[in-house]
Amino acid sequence: MSYVEMPGAKVPIRMWTDPATVEEGALQQLRNVATLPWIKGLAVMPDVHYGKGATVGSVIAMQGAVCPAAVGVDIGCGMSAVRTSLTANDLPGDLSRLRSKIEQAIPVGRGMHDEPVDPGRLHGFPSAGWDDFWGRFGGVAEAVRFRHERAEKQMGTLGSGNHFVEVCLDTTGVVWLMLHSGSRNIGKELAEFHIGVAQGLPHNQGLVDRDLAVFVADTPQMAAYRNDLFWAQEYAKYNRTMMMALLKDVVRKEFKKAKPTFEPEISAHHNYVAEERYDGMDLLVTRKGAIRAGSGEYGIIPGSMGTGSYIVKGLGNEKAFNSASHGAGRRMSRNAAKRRFSTKDLEEQTRGVECRKDSGVVDEIPGAYKPIEQVIDQQRDLVEVVAKLKQVVCVKG
Repeated sequence: MSYVEMPGAKVPIRMWTDPATVEEGALQQLRNVATLPWIKGLAVMPDVHYGKGATVGSVIAMQGAVCPAAVGVDIGCGMSAVRTSLTANDLPGDLSRLRSKIEQAIPVGRGMHDEPVDPGRLHGFPSAGWDDFWGRFGGVAEAVRFRHERAEKQMGTLGSGNHFVEVCLDTTGVVWLMLHSGSRNIGKELAEFHIGVAQGLPHNQGLVDRDLAVFVADTPQMAAYRNDLFWAQEYAKYNRTMMMALLKDVVRKEFKKAKPTFEPEISAHHNYVAEERYDGMDLLVTRKGAIRAGSGEYGIIPGSMGTGSYIVKGLGNEKAFNSASHGAGRRMSRNAAKRRFSTKDLEEQTRGVECRKDSGVVDEIPGAYKPIEQVIDQQRDLVEVVAKLKQVVCVKG
């Protein structure tokens, strides 16, 4: 489908989904965003759903301003995927050992490494700029600087919620490695600190929703936020790169005889800000639950833990600010999923996947998400499918 256009106070709301299928709370959030004085465009992805201030699954282009809640609190959250030389024939019948080895190598949930991981011991880890990156930590908000030790130990860890590490097969039987994570607790704390600062600024007092508070250009508050934002986005990217290196090490050890090799990594943020130019204007584009899908750019659109994912290539649709969805998108809240589904439902919906099937992950059950095939179909003018993947191992936070 192409987009449906709804009227908005300052800009039209372009939706790559049927507005009738979107909950009223999310529609109201979109209408609220369209009232912001600085807004120049709003594109809504097919996985749209209610969020804090701004919906998940929205792309907001503003001139001279940025809204921290339109980025999301997990700054830089995103995906990484790698195609390997392994095939389905290389995999053992019982994948529980492989899942266990991955969980041993990559701490999940609130876990962290006992000591910071030395990137020098990781095969192929791109450590250029590593020392400079950590050196810039001294310049982030003073409120979180005491978290340095924890931030170092959480580098290379998964986190909780919908974050995951997967071993997948594509439709030709080739093995892929894939993971989803962000800037861990340090990014969340930076986001929450700056949202609080923005809410106290005079120019934000008349907004329809205080969670849509913005920073404006040429102010010290904007400069401080941009500094911390871009640092946290870099943290998230390093975090995924380190996890992928740890995951590759596990695969090398577990499949020594096959001598696996790995293609270049595909990586895509889906909670971030970028400086981009449209219609002759320099804009700050926030993607909250959306990936960049410029012409020829690779992206990753995951489904739920039992349905599979897609590797895509962007078509460069400027009506959507060169964007696409970041996943299937939730169709019910975590609490609603826990009320509706049981561990028996989880076992049924994840049959054939080596993964947790306990009450702690019922809120991540496939039935809590929109059908990924439908989400992909709704954005055929945004991306083309390169590969369809189906997980055989899923490690959840």
